Amino acid sequence: MSPFTGSAARTPDWRHLHVEHTDGVATVTLARPEKLNALTFGAYADLRDLLAELSRERSVRALVLAGEGRGFCSGGDVDEIIGATLGMDTAQLLDFNRMTGQVVRALRECPFPVIAAVHGAAAGAGAVLALAADFRVADPGARFAFLFTRVGLSGGDMGAAYLLPRIVGLGHATRLLMLGEPVRAPEAERIGLISELTEEGQADEAAHALARRLADGPALAHAQTKALLTAELDMPLAASVELDAATQALLMNGEDYAEFHEAFTQKRPPKWRGR
Repeated sequence: MSPFTGSAARTPDWRHLHVEHTDGVATVTLARPEKLNALTFGAYADLRDLLAELSRERSVRALVLAGEGRGFCSGGDVDEIIGATLGMDTAQLLDFNRMTGQVVRALRECPFPVIAAVHGAAAGAGAVLALAADFRVADPGARFAFLFTRVGLSGGDMGAAYLLPRIVGLGHATRLLMLGEPVRAPEAERIGLISELTEEGQADEAAHALARRLADGPALAHAQTKALLTAELDMPLAASVELDAATQALLMNGEDYAEFHEAFTQKRPPKWRGR
């Protein structure tokens, strides 16, 4: 995403999220614990806009996406979204569905790794938010459920039919998206949906430890790796290796590459600058 901005100033207040910054690590917490962090129109819009701002300002090197209270996110609010969409016309419905997709794109395209810290339920849109993260760190009580067919909609919502087969394979993705049955943490780990399974109640701590490790590393290398992983999903091999070559040539002109060599010869840890 471009770092160039227009006239609007950065927004310090987010009504639907809690946002914290600590030395390159941002923590974004879904903050409706009384509703299991069910998403509203405003929550979607805040996530979309916040990710765009964080991407432009380039101070974040890793982001933790978490949920307050008993679960990660129960999906779209039944009253505030599902009830409201019943009164919308096609143009309004298309605007809403495009906005939810923009959140997923922002998670995939932001130039820093995103770690979803999952405890309790990650259901519906909440499951897709976790799916769009680069890492899913979960405790044994976590469960994922792609519930869209259970409300009479396509299981391929918000990019789920694109992302899920690429993470767990077409067979598992078909089962999860068509049946909408919950997948508990042990099975989610077995099929590759979970990146790290923690001890009970330790998902947030482990996610922040991973974020700290990433933030202390070579940020530009991480950003380009993420960009290539997303871009090359649909590329033929010839195009992929050419893109890899161009990317490496650019990074070989960077300060971090030279810093590694200097640190190696001086027998000390590198001091990564993200440049």
